[in-house]
Amino acid sequence: MLMRAEHATLLIIDLQERLVGALDRGADVVAHAAWLLGVAARLDVPVLATEQYPRGLGRTVAELAALIPPGATLEKLCFNAAAEPALPARLTAGGRRQCVIAGAEAHVCVLQTALGLRAQGFEVFLVAEAVGSRRVGDQALALQRARDAGCGVVSREMVAFEWLERAGTDTFRAVSRDFIR
Repeated sequence: MLMRAEHATLLIIDLQERLVGALDRGADVVAHAAWLLGVAARLDVPVLATEQYPRGLGRTVAELAALIPPGATLEKLCFNAAAEPALPARLTAGGRRQCVIAGAEAHVCVLQTALGLRAQGFEVFLVAEAVGSRRVGDQALALQRARDAGCGVVSREMVAFEWLERAGTDTFRAVSRDFIR
C-alpha cells in the first residue's frame, strides 16, 4: 500500500521538552520530525500531535510546536493515544485512514499507538529516522514489532515521494527544492 497525501494524517507523538533530551539521537529525531511537518504543510496533509502528561514531561519542543497548527495538540495519559477517544475521531475527519507517525518513545507510546490504530483499521506507517527511544535496542525492537503487526516502517523520503506521487509538477519542484536536495 502506498501512502497518499489525501488519505494521510501526520501524527507527532510526545516529542516533549523533558523527553527529547533523554532520547538516543534526540536532536536528529526532532530535525526529521520538523522536516516531515514542513512537507506535510506544503502538501496540505493534516497534522496532529500528542503530549504525554505535559505537567511532568513538559510541552512539545519549541522547534516543533511552532510548526504544529493551533488546536492540533492533544494531551493524553494513556500510552496508547488510540485509546484516547479524541485521537481516532480527529484522524478519521475527512475520511482519512492512513497515519504517518514520528515521535517518542518508539517502544512505548509510538508502538502502542501504532498497534492501537492498526486494531482500529488504520494503515499505519512509522518513519524510522523520526522515532526514537532512550536505548537503541528498544527502538529496533519496536520497529520490528510494528512491522510484524502490519505497520509500514518507512523513511522520510518515502513519505515525501509517495505523497507527491509524480514529478513534473510545480509542487514536486518546490518540495524537491526545499526539502529533498
